[in-house]
Amino acid sequence: MRPTTDGRPLAGAASPAGTAVSGRGAFGLARHRGLSLVPVLLVLGVTGFVVSPAFLTSDNLINVAQSSTELGLLVLAEALVLIAGRMDLSLESTIGVAPVVTMWLVLPPADGRFDTLGLVPGAFSVPVCLLVGALIGGLNAFLVLALRLNGFIVTLGALTMWRGLQIAVSEGQSVVGLPGSFSYLGQADWLGVPAAIWITGLLFLAGGCTLAWFRHGRALYAVGGNPEAARTAGIRVDRVVCVVLVLGGVLAAFAGVLYAGHYGAVSAGQGSGWIFQVFAAGVIGGVSLDGGKGTLFGALTGVLTLQLVVNIMTLAGVPPLWNQFLNGGIIIAALVISRFASGEKQE
Repeated sequence: MRPTTDGRPLAGAASPAGTAVSGRGAFGLARHRGLSLVPVLLVLGVTGFVVSPAFLTSDNLINVAQSSTELGLLVLAEALVLIAGRMDLSLESTIGVAPVVTMWLVLPPADGRFDTLGLVPGAFSVPVCLLVGALIGGLNAFLVLALRLNGFIVTLGALTMWRGLQIAVSEGQSVVGLPGSFSYLGQADWLGVPAAIWITGLLFLAGGCTLAWFRHGRALYAVGGNPEAARTAGIRVDRVVCVVLVLGGVLAAFAGVLYAGHYGAVSAGQGSGWIFQVFAAGVIGGVSLDGGKGTLFGALTGVLTLQLVVNIMTLAGVPPLWNQFLNGGIIIAALVISRFASGEKQE
C-alpha cells in the first residue's frame, strides 16, 4: 500500500506518543466518513415500510440482523486487515474450509458421510475450528511477511486452494449431524434475540473501542497509512500485520461456526462469492482500500445497507436472480463513492 498523500499527520519519528496522536487524528477523520451511510439506512427504512408494512415487524428486522451476522464478521475481519494496509481474499474460503476440516476431525465415521476421522471430542469443535482459522491466517502472514510475497496474489491463491480443500474433504456434499456444541451459537436465542446477533454486535463494539481508544488499535491506522513512519516511531509493523491476519482468519472461522449452526449443516460451497459483498460493504462504509482509514461502525452500516437492499427487493417481489446484478452495481458505486469521499485525484 502506498503512503497517504492527503497531508494528515501520521506516526512521527520523535516518540511513540506521536503515534498515538496520529491514531486519534486518523480516527477522528474516519469517524465522519463512517457516518455517511446513516441517512441511507433511514431512507431504506422508509422505503421498506412503503414497499411492505411487514418490513418494520420485529420478525423481519431480526431476520435481517441474523442474516447480517456471518457476513458482518467477515467484513469486520476484512476491515481490520484493510485499515492495516493489507488485503485478505482468503476469508471467503476460510468460512467454509475451517468448519469442514473441523467436522472431518470431530465426526465419527458413518454411512453416507465422507471419510471422517473422529479424533477430537465434539465438545472441542468450536476451539478446533478457530484454531484452523488461526493457522490459515498465520500461513498468510508467513508468506507475506517472511517471504515478502505479494499479499493480493498470496491470498487469492489461498482462496482457491482452501476452497478446493473444502470440496475435496467434504466430497462435494453438505455436512450434517453437527455436534450440539458446534451448532449451539448459531441456533440459540438470548433474551428473545438470536445469540449470533449479540455476539456479532459485541465483537464490533470491542473492535471499535480498541481502534478508537487503545494504543494497539490506533497503531493499525499508523501502519496502514504510512508503515515507514510507523516503523520509525517504534511500532513493530510486521507484528501488527501478523496479528491482524491471524485475527482475520479466526473471525472468518467463527463466522463459519455461526453460519453452520444457523442452517444446521456445513455446505460444500459455504462462503462462495462472499468476498465481493465483503469489499462492497467495507468500502461503502468508508473503509479505504489504500489503508489507514475507516471505522468498524462504518463497516457495520455497509453490511446493514447491503442486507436491507436485498430484504426490500425480496418484499417487493423482485426475483432473486437480480441479486448478483445488484451486488455488482453496489461494488462499482462503492468505488465511485470511495474516490470522491477520499478527495484523491485520479493519477
